[in-house]
Amino acid sequence: MKKVVFIAVVAAWMLTSCAKKNTTVESDQKESNVMLEEPKVVSEKKTSPEEGSKLMLASDCFTCHAIDSRVIGPSYQEIATKYTEADLDYLADKIIQGGKGVWGEIPMSPHPGIAKEEAQLIVKYILSLKK
Repeated sequence: MKKVVFIAVVAAWMLTSCAKKNTTVESDQKESNVMLEEPKVVSEKKTSPEEGSKLMLASDCFTCHAIDSRVIGPSYQEIATKYTEADLDYLADKIIQGGKGVWGEIPMSPHPGIAKEEAQLIVKYILSLKK
C-alpha cells in the first residue's frame, strides 16, 4: 500500500513539475523583447555583368573568343548581336555541353565543370556587350 501511495505522489509531483515548466517557457516567450531579423529572400539577389566577366577570366573562354574580334570562335559582340535574353538557357547549355555548326565547323569544347547558374551569368555578360 505504501508503494502505491509513493508512486501516486511521485507521479503527481512529476505532472505538476512539467506543467510549471511549460507555463514558465510560455511566459518567457511572451515577455521577450528580442527583435528577430526578417528572413532574407535569396532569389532577389542582384547580379551584375561583371560577375560573368570574372567567371570568364577564370575559365578558358578567351582562348577561343575575344570581345570584338574573331579568334577561333565568334567574338562576344557577334554573339550578343545574334542572340537575346530569351536565349539565355540555350546559350548556357551550349557553354556547358559544347557544340558545333552554328558559327562554323570548329567545335566549341564542353565545359561540364561550369554550373548552369554560372553559365547564365557568363551569357548575361556576353549579351551586355551588344553594340
